Amino acid sequence: MSDEAQVRKAKGTVFVQPEVCKGCSYCIEFCPTDCLEFSREFNAKGYHYPVLARPDDCSGCGLCGLYCPDFAIFGVRFKDLEAAKARAAGAQAQPDPSTR
Repeated sequence: MSDEAQVRKAKGTVFVQPEVCKGCSYCIEFCPTDCLEFSREFNAKGYHYPVLARPDDCSGCGLCGLYCPDFAIFGVRFKDLEAAKARAAGAQAQPDPSTR
C-alpha cells in the first residue's frame, strides 16, 4: 500500500473532565478505535483519567461517553462540532427581539 493509503484522518475528538473521572476504564476498554489511554497524571481524587492518545484514530462516535458512569468524557464528530459552532454564530448574529 502507498503511504497515502496508510494515513488516517481524525473524524472526531473527545472532551474529558479529569476532575470528574474515577478511573473505571470503561471508556478505554470499549473504544472501538482504541484511541484512549490512561494519563500519567492523577486527578484531585487520585485517579488516572483518560486521554486521547491517538487522535488520528478517533471517530467521534461517542461510545466513551455512553459507557462512562460519571459523564466525565464524551466524543463528538468534527462535522457535528462545526455545525454546532455555525448555529451558535448564527444565534449571536440574530438581533435580540426584546430590545425592539
